[in-house]
Amino acid sequence: MKHVLVRRIGNCMSEGEGTPPVVIVRPETTISGGTAVQEKMIAAARAFADILKPTFGPRGLDKMLYKTDGTTAVTNDGAKIVAELMVKHPAAKAFVSLAESQENSCGDGVTRSLLFCGELLAEADRLIRMGLHPLTIVDGYLAALEIVENEISSCSTSINSEDQNILESIANTALRGKSADQNIGLFSSLASVATIQISRLVDGKIHANSEDISMYLQGTGGLNDSCVIQGVIVRRRVLLDRLEGKYENSRIAVISGDLSPRSLTRDAEIEVENPDQLSQFIDEQEKLRSSLVQKLLNLDIQAIISGGEIDRDLLHHLADQGIFVAGEFDESELRNLASSTGSTIASSIHHLDNTDIGFAKEISCLRKSSTDRVEDEITILGGKSSNVATIVVGGVEGTAGEEVIRGLHDAIRSTTLVVNSGKIVPGGGSVYATLSSNIRTASEQHSNRARLAMEAFSRALEVIPSTLIENAGVDVLDTLLSLRAATNGDENWGINENGKVEIIEPSIVHPTETILNGIIGATEAACGLLRIDQVISARGD
Repeated sequence: MKHVLVRRIGNCMSEGEGTPPVVIVRPETTISGGTAVQEKMIAAARAFADILKPTFGPRGLDKMLYKTDGTTAVTNDGAKIVAELMVKHPAAKAFVSLAESQENSCGDGVTRSLLFCGELLAEADRLIRMGLHPLTIVDGYLAALEIVENEISSCSTSINSEDQNILESIANTALRGKSADQNIGLFSSLASVATIQISRLVDGKIHANSEDISMYLQGTGGLNDSCVIQGVIVRRRVLLDRLEGKYENSRIAVISGDLSPRSLTRDAEIEVENPDQLSQFIDEQEKLRSSLVQKLLNLDIQAIISGGEIDRDLLHHLADQGIFVAGEFDESELRNLASSTGSTIASSIHHLDNTDIGFAKEISCLRKSSTDRVEDEITILGGKSSNVATIVVGGVEGTAGEEVIRGLHDAIRSTTLVVNSGKIVPGGGSVYATLSSNIRTASEQHSNRARLAMEAFSRALEVIPSTLIENAGVDVLDTLLSLRAATNGDENWGINENGKVEIIEPSIVHPTETILNGIIGATEAACGLLRIDQVISARGD
């Protein structure tokens, strides 16, 4: 037996000689590397940027997006287009992340950021084909970015953040080329008025929060009927017919919970043996409601807004006393309402006191015929002391109205940024031309290969003015060379609406933060893609 066992072990050892295959990934996994990977990722990123290129500038065209659910959208807003695309390629997903970052940070400049990032990668592709190492390109790009961060302050102008004319110019520039362009004078004025309305003094400095400005699409009239109100307007069901109408100079309470008598925190069963006990129980419930109504009357409250449901019996008691009641407001609406009326949001009606009460200059309720959604309108104005504003956009609902609101949102984000920072830069591609010239001059001090990447960064910045030229239907090369020759740092030379080189008007300006944030984000995204040398796909594609 021992002899047989040894022979079997020996046979096994002889059969297992050699190096066994080591499998650490699924058989369908593909691994590709080398410069081919970077070239493919750069090509995908450039294709993504080319989608947005025709939409840029005052002469940009719109895209029609046909969604999977059958609905359509017409827009030239870069953030909207990127959000609707079903992106699969990993390099293109980096562009989606860049767009989301720019939108969340500044609310505008998404298309500029993506165009610049795509051009950085296109320039990198040429340098890689020349034999430059990707990390050398990254070093040159980061060196150029440092120059941008240092020099952009010299391109910026400090302004009075409460100057309505400056804010109108900011909004006007942000609205150029969008659907609101047809009424740009009106909408830029509304954006500036709303921004000044919500600006407040915080720690000795003027501050404005774009979330304090709401948009409301009225669905009737025309765009010329648009206006700014010092308060909030919402679509909520008016609970009783007799609540419809107008209430002026009302003390108002805002609560986040339900409007109802106290409920038991534990389950309990009450055994009723005769009708008198039932009547007594009902009477006690009515006394609770009456005591709540009396509390509100003692606080001299004429209106109460709730974030939860409203007890029907209590609703009728309050209406009998002439107190306006509305419920089911969401958290943001309650916050805006409290800021508008100067009230404090209470957790429940039982915790209300006189310090929580605010003042509403006017409450207006309008009941409309019911459809598949709530059509009733409740408008609450807080007066001149209101810290929130609502831009009411006239015109019919649909893709056109949504695009106007989207453009207004970009304008509002830009005006509030300027209020907070107090810094602006000239538009028309002027700041990009100036920064490009500064980097080109600074690169002459470098003798290593990173200089080539800095020069490529300089050329990539010119994609903004060159796209403005191209979309205006003018010869790009000759006009861009003219812009280079004119740019001297003394005057703000840029591209006008017709694609010609001229000194940009002082009314065409951008927030400095929007431009700088876009350049930084695009550079970081491009450098991140250039560092990739291998793609491992578990799907086999």
